[in-house]
Formats: sequence, structure tokens, C-alpha cells
Amino acid sequence: MTLADRAACTATDVLRRVGEKWTVLILAVLHERPYGFNELDRTVHGLSRRILTRTLRTLEADGLISRQQMSDRVEYALTGLGHSLLPLVIALGEWAVDHASEIEQARARAAPTAAARVENYSSSA
Repeated sequence: MTLADRAACTATDVLRRVGEKWTVLILAVLHERPYGFNELDRTVHGLSRRILTRTLRTLEADGLISRQQMSDRVEYALTGLGHSLLPLVIALGEWAVDHASEIEQARARAAPTAAARVENYSSSA
């Protein structure tokens, strides 16, 4: 494996992680201020405690958030690296909102073609 291949793998791994739904939401929440685990659990709706724990551990391992044991709770906060990532995530979200109707139109145009491909594949198998 070449150096370029390793860099591409690292970039793909980071982009995959940053693209996860819960990662983006947790980073956005922590942008406001540090939160305790239970606060995050109450704030980020639809996220199980197991997935919250896994996501927090991954973000901490990546250096995007810090975990500090307080006397009565654990507190999570964005690191400098996490703060540097946030404007890029926000820009991507804004782009998605700005172009949502164009994407929906493209999907609507592609839907009949995609359905036909699935039907052709099913009948040939």
C-alpha cells in the first residue's frame, strides 16, 4: 500500500465518521457548551444510550471531543480540533438545505429508472 493509498483510507474513514447523523448532531450540540452524558441523552432525541456512548467514545478517540470526569458526572466538550471541524460541517448542512429541492427533483427523475433496473434485475435472476 502506498502513502497515497493510506492517506485516502484515512480520509475516507474520517469522512465516513463525520458524515454520520449522530456525529453531526453531537458536534452541533457541544458547540454551544460542554454537556454531561445525561444532558446529551435528553437533548439528542432518537439516539439510544448505547449509540450515544459509542459515538462519544469514537469522537473522543478521534480527538474531536474531550471527556472530563467531574466529581458527580462526566462532561463532554469540543476540542480545538472539533471546533475547527464544525464550520465545515455547518457549511455542508447549509449546502444540503440550499439544494434540497434540486436533489429531490433529481431523485424524482431517477426513481422510474431505478425502479426499472430493480425490476429487470429481479426478472433476470
